[in-house]
Amino acid sequence: MAILRFHALKQTLNRVPVFIEEKERRSSIFGAHVFNENNMRQYLTKSAYNEVMDAINKGSKIDRLVADHISNAMKEWAISKGATHYTHWFQPLTGATAEKHDAFFETLGDGMAIEKFEGGALVQQEPDASSFPNGGIRNTFEARGYTAWDPTSPAFIYGTTLCIPTVFVSYTGEALDYKTPLLRALQAVDTAAVAVCKYFDKNVKKVNASLGWEQEYFLIDKALVASRPDIVLTGRTMLGHSPAKGQQLDDHYFGTIPNRAMSFMRDLEHECMLLGIPVKTRHNEVAPNQFELAPIFEEANLAVDHNSLLMDLMEKIAERHNFKVLFHEKPFAGVNGSGKHNNWSLSTDTGVNLLGPGKTPMSNLQFLTFFINTIKAVKEHEELLRAAIASASNDHRLGANEAPPAIISVFIGQQLSSVLEELQNVTSGKLSPEEKTELKLNVVGKIPEILLDNTDRNRTSPFAFTGNKFEFRAVGSKANCANPMTVLNTILAKQLIDFKDEVDALIDKKDMKKDDAIFNVLRDYIKKSKSILFEGNGYSEDWEKEAKKRGLSNNKTTPEALKVRVSKSNLKLFEDLGVMNTKEAVARYEIEMEDYVHRIQIEARVLGDIARNHVVPTAVKYQNILIENVKGLKEVFGANFKTVGKEQLAIIEEISQRIEGINSNVTKMIETRKAVNRESDLEKKALGYCNKVKPFFDDIRYHCDKLELLVDDELWPLTKYRELLFTK
Repeated sequence: MAILRFHALKQTLNRVPVFIEEKERRSSIFGAHVFNENNMRQYLTKSAYNEVMDAINKGSKIDRLVADHISNAMKEWAISKGATHYTHWFQPLTGATAEKHDAFFETLGDGMAIEKFEGGALVQQEPDASSFPNGGIRNTFEARGYTAWDPTSPAFIYGTTLCIPTVFVSYTGEALDYKTPLLRALQAVDTAAVAVCKYFDKNVKKVNASLGWEQEYFLIDKALVASRPDIVLTGRTMLGHSPAKGQQLDDHYFGTIPNRAMSFMRDLEHECMLLGIPVKTRHNEVAPNQFELAPIFEEANLAVDHNSLLMDLMEKIAERHNFKVLFHEKPFAGVNGSGKHNNWSLSTDTGVNLLGPGKTPMSNLQFLTFFINTIKAVKEHEELLRAAIASASNDHRLGANEAPPAIISVFIGQQLSSVLEELQNVTSGKLSPEEKTELKLNVVGKIPEILLDNTDRNRTSPFAFTGNKFEFRAVGSKANCANPMTVLNTILAKQLIDFKDEVDALIDKKDMKKDDAIFNVLRDYIKKSKSILFEGNGYSEDWEKEAKKRGLSNNKTTPEALKVRVSKSNLKLFEDLGVMNTKEAVARYEIEMEDYVHRIQIEARVLGDIARNHVVPTAVKYQNILIENVKGLKEVFGANFKTVGKEQLAIIEEISQRIEGINSNVTKMIETRKAVNRESDLEKKALGYCNKVKPFFDDIRYHCDKLELLVDDELWPLTKYRELLFTK
């Protein structure tokens, strides 16, 4: 292994940047490989084009004959771009994307063949679903699953394959993917938000949720990664002593992008342009060899698809540049982990951002309505939001090195906090004309200038308002954005429905004017939501104590966090809004718990293997060298050898102690793992891995990392942190 390590370092140091030539303006190639509106106009009849647009904008069904025409046009366009195959591209509950490629090629007999792609193949396919996670929705022998075309996300070409974004459902109609519940949640929030918008603008017919994600990642040379079995098998380093220099000088953040990384980014961005992914920002992140890219915001469903596609692209393009992309939330101990901030907002078909202030008191009252309802939704469902970002890998990140804590809170800044304080003092019941004028002019009316100067930032807040959107910062870098977006849009839909019911009741039963009713309900919401607002340091022990007093949850581990998914109230929430039925919601809980168990199980096996088969033999080898040295000293110095060789003897003894510490802990970990594996109850098994198996990781690592400092560098088999993080 030591030979492999040094060979990998030599390879890495000899790398040169891959030359990337960009001949065309990005604007001229944007969406060139996407069957977008422009291409549809060219290849479809006017009536077919209108049917597709109605399906996208209104959710109407596409006639089968029209589907045949669309599929033929899509095929002709794809072939003109060099495509030979097509696939239904979907997002099963594995966390990755899935695809099965079929050729356009069909035989006619007599040695003849044609390119063929019919409407039936476009609209629906039947992949074997037996090996995808299903959470008990169906038996393994019931392999049927269906993919169905999602026209709201345009088809695209990658390589020589036409990729058609689809949903994935079981034979009995239950969702087996991330996209289906997301589409239902977006429909729910659309319906609920439009109803509330009617208070302010009768012309609003549709509300879209928008999403702008920020993808953080590490770029490590693939040869260095290949020399680390832990990274290869788990996505993170399970051993490794911190280097003398980490990120403490803050010299990587926003620094000059290394040449090889820049070539990778330019290549990636070129592919993104072709695929219509509007990437705009790139920069160094805080940790060495950590980077970030971010796009312009898009409609949430499309943004989720683009992020999943981007992660696939990054891995493929990294290979061309001899890199490995690490999406794990915490691949290296002691430096920043990686997140995927979800910048979320709502906008109307009339062009209004509902979380952006307007120019009139009425438009600002609309802003406050959606702003306060969002806060109230988070307050009522903070545990569910925590569950939406729970994973074995994100557990390592939350609460460490600038990442948000596991306690969900909302940060809005001092200025907006002051606005809410003033609104909280609104008179109960009907407002006097003077009070209403004061509110509209001096409280609501001043919101635009407040936000203009609002520069408050809080990197430790999991859910922060940043001027015209909320930023959900606790989402992990590996995550599919559909999970948190499904929950966030669902809880807001529920909250907006409740809000409208309360406002209408005051108007109908208390004979209040609309504005009075809205102010009264918002005042009550502010009072009820105060416990979720927090402006301070999310890492402090004082905040943990304060959060507990406020009744906020602090679920630090995935098994703790996921339990809320199957509470009666949350099962009812999803069922009532048509986002997931009970069967689907329970299945997701079981799939995520199983995923947690499997990941900790794999990590335990990998750690035991590396510790015993790589670290211990290397330590013994170095110990034998020292023993030979001490024998030589004894021959030269006689009885005085203990004085002359006391440092060598101390190291020999310490190596033995470290080896004993490793072996005893690995043995205990294996026995504990076997005992936990015998547990049939999934929740108890997950808690067993979390609370009984996982604690051994730190003890084993501690002894291994101490040996790394003792053993001769030329013998050490595992590529070290300084090499992984600082070799460009």
